[in-house]
Amino acid sequence: MSGHSKWSTIKHKKGAADAKRGKIFTKLIKEITTAARISGSDIEANPRLRVAVLKAKAENMTKENIERAIKRGSSALEGGEAYEEHVYEGYGPGGVAVLVETLTDNTKRTTAEVRHIFSRYNGNMAEAGSVSWLFQKKGYISFEKATVDEDKIMELALDAGAEDVKEDDGIIEVYTDMASFDKVRKAFEENGLKYEEAELTMIPQTSVKLEGKHAETMLKLMEALEDSDDVQKVNANFDISTDEMERLSQ
Repeated sequence: MSGHSKWSTIKHKKGAADAKRGKIFTKLIKEITTAARISGSDIEANPRLRVAVLKAKAENMTKENIERAIKRGSSALEGGEAYEEHVYEGYGPGGVAVLVETLTDNTKRTTAEVRHIFSRYNGNMAEAGSVSWLFQKKGYISFEKATVDEDKIMELALDAGAEDVKEDDGIIEVYTDMASFDKVRKAFEENGLKYEEAELTMIPQTSVKLEGKHAETMLKLMEALEDSDDVQKVNANFDISTDEMERLSQ
C-alpha cells in the first residue's frame, strides 16, 4: 500500500481526523475559496473546485458553509481573503521525499514554520525541483475492500479509463490520469459504490522503506506538518510495513 493511503489509515486509527474536525473545515474552506477565486464559481467547469466541494461534503460540511466559501472566493461577498499558493520540498527521516502544499496570507511566516517543523523531526528543506520530479499528479480513489465488490470496482474502473487498480491490506486503490478522474469517480457513484477518498493528488513513483525510529519520526513529521494552519496537504514517498504501522498506531 502506498504511503498516501497508509497515512490516511493511521490518522483514522488514531482518531486524528475527528479530533481536528474544526481545523479540517478551515482548510477546506480555504481551498474552496481559492479554487473559486482562481477559476470561477461554476463547479462543473472548475475541476479543482469540484474536488474541493466533494471533499467538504465527505467531511459533512454544511451546504450553507460550502456555498458561502464559493461566494467569498468569487467576490460575491466582501472581505474575502486572498491566499498565496506555495509548495515546499524537503527530505524527511531516512531520505523520504516530502511535498508540502500551502495556502497562506504570509509567505514569510509559513516558510519559517515549515522549515522549523522539518528541522524538529530530523528533516530538512530542499530547493525547488529537488524532490517534485519523484511525484506525478494523478486521480486517486480508494475503497475499503470489506465494503465493496472488488470485481465490480475493477470492471467499472477500467471501463471508465482508469490507469491501474491495486489492492493491499484491505484497501483497494484506483489510479487515473487527471483527465479521466471525474469519469471514473462518477462511474462508481452511479453504481452505488461508496469510496473512502477521491482526490487529485501527487503520487510518488518510487518509495523509501522505513522502520523503527525513522518510521516513528516520519509519522510525527507528517502529523506536525498537517497540523500547521497554512498547510493544505502533505505528500511523501515513505513505505512502512503493515505490522510497523499497527505498532505505531497504538
